[in-house]
Amino acid sequence: MGFAEELTAVGVKAPMIRTIARGFAFPEGPRWHEGRLWFADQHGGTVYVLEPDGSIHEHFDVPGGPSGMGWLPNGDLLVVSMDERRLYRRRSDAQLVVHAELADIHSGQSNDMVVDHLGRAYVGNVGFDYFNGEAPRPTCIVAVADEGMVTVAADHLHCPNGSVITPDGRTFIVAETFAFRLTAFDIDAEGRLSNRRIFADLGGYAPDGICLDAEGCVWVAVALANSVVRVREGGEILTQIPIEGARPYACMLGGMDGRDLFICCASDHDPAVTVKVRSGRIDVARVDVGSSGARP
Repeated sequence: MGFAEELTAVGVKAPMIRTIARGFAFPEGPRWHEGRLWFADQHGGTVYVLEPDGSIHEHFDVPGGPSGMGWLPNGDLLVVSMDERRLYRRRSDAQLVVHAELADIHSGQSNDMVVDHLGRAYVGNVGFDYFNGEAPRPTCIVAVADEGMVTVAADHLHCPNGSVITPDGRTFIVAETFAFRLTAFDIDAEGRLSNRRIFADLGGYAPDGICLDAEGCVWVAVALANSVVRVREGGEILTQIPIEGARPYACMLGGMDGRDLFICCASDHDPAVTVKVRSGRIDVARVDVGSSGARP
C-alpha cells in the first residue's frame, strides 16, 4: 500500500484539534522552549512567542523574514533570515547580530534549521527561486559552528526542509520536500553527516516541517494532503490528523508534558496572498506519545 492509500486507511482515531491563535500571515518553524511556543511568521517578518493558551508573550521582527530557530548553549537564539540567506543571533539584550552569512553556499532561500547541544546549526535551503518559477535543483545543508564558521554538511538534497536530531545526538533526519521522503544521516563526533539513507518514503507527498516523539516516530506536516501524519522508520503511517480549512506546514510537540502537538496552518503559501488574508493560525492536537526531549 502506498502513502496516498495509507492516508485514508489509517485505523487510529485522529485526536481532536483546537485553534489557540489566529491572524498570522504564514506561521512556520515552531519550537517549544522554556514553557512557550516560538514560531516564525515567515511572510509577516516576525517571530512570535506564545503562552500555552495562545496569548502573545513577545514578538520581534527579523530582516528578510524568519524561518528556522534554535538556541545556543549560552541561551542566545539563532534564527534564519530566509531572503537575506543569513543566520542571526539574538543576544540576551534582545539585539540581533549576524551570526553567519549563508548566501555564498545557499542557492535558494535559507529555510528550516535544527541546533544541536553544542550549538552547531544545520540549515537547509529551498535551492531555487520557487516563487518565480525556476526549475527545482538539488542543494545542500550547511553546518554552522557555534562561532559562525560555515561548512557544507550534506549535498544533493531536494529542498532540505524540517529537520530533527535524535536525543543521543547521533542521527539527523531531514524532510526532503521535493524528493517526497524523510532522509536520515549519522552524525559523527565532529558533526559531519554520513551514511545517508531513507527514513521514510512518502510516496509522492511532499513533507514540510517535522518533529520527533519519544518512540522515535516523526510527525510530518503534509500540506497538499491537508494532514499531519505520524510516521515510523520504514514509512508506516501510524496516525493521520486531518486539518480543516487550511493546510499544515509545520508541527512541534510541546506543552507541560510534551503531548501537545502544535500545528502551523495557513490557507495558502504565496506571500502575495498570505500577507493580505492573514489566515495563518496555530492549532493544537492532544496526542498519546510525548516529545523525544531532543533540543528543538
